[in-house]
Amino acid sequence: MRNELRRRITRWRRAQRERRAANAAANLGRQPPFPGRWVSAVALIAGPALLMTGILLRSRFHFFFPDQLAAYTRQPGLVTAAYACFACGVILLCPAVMTLAHRIAATRPLWGLWGGCLVIAGLFTRTFQYGTDHLAFHLTDGLGLPAMIGGIEHYYAAWRDTQVHPFRTLSGAAFAGWIVLAVGAYRSGALGLGRSVALGLMSALALGTLKGTQIPQSVIAAGGLCVALVPLGISLLRDGPPPSRRAVFWLAVVIAWLVLGAAFGSALPFTRG
Repeated sequence: MRNELRRRITRWRRAQRERRAANAAANLGRQPPFPGRWVSAVALIAGPALLMTGILLRSRFHFFFPDQLAAYTRQPGLVTAAYACFACGVILLCPAVMTLAHRIAATRPLWGLWGGCLVIAGLFTRTFQYGTDHLAFHLTDGLGLPAMIGGIEHYYAAWRDTQVHPFRTLSGAAFAGWIVLAVGAYRSGALGLGRSVALGLMSALALGTLKGTQIPQSVIAAGGLCVALVPLGISLLRDGPPPSRRAVFWLAVVIAWLVLGAAFGSALPFTRG
């Protein structure tokens, strides 16, 4: 019995090494066609990091919506920063997941296709819900906390009664997509067993309007995402030449344009509502 178990473990380890080697060979010299190596690497590193930052910043507050609104009235800067970091992390996860799906598809095309599509659909759902969070916080400034608590309660009731809505339909993808992507990452050899399991932990992250940090589920989910994706981003940064001077120049132009737009954009006539 013991010898048979050892033989099975040995065969499993050999099969895992063969999958990793086959996937590495298929991706050798194969850069992400879109959005490219540099954007992909930055997204793989910064996306999970920003998500974890947002989760930790709001971890001191109870996760459900009355407490999230009350926290905003007490510390608006901190809560706004927490939700903004979380939203930016979700946006950056879109190119990060595209990159991982591209690597999975090198040896398991269907797993890469379905895993990537489901996760990205779930990310759009989270972005939609961040819009409702942002609106609720800023309406609290004008209407007051009691009125907004009642308003969000009515919103939850109306959302439950909504039969057909694209982002209600896609809510399941926010959970199931990470599991499909994790299985695909393991079966294709794009990630090892440990990092694939860590990736699948993202399915434990709460979804919904004004859902804050659940301890320990949210921290575990974001931590698993960091374990799964950040090393891949670092390896992409190392795998290739540094950016050209022209690329650095245009990057500086884009950053300067964004900074100026953030600082002075509201003063322009065509930006006023």
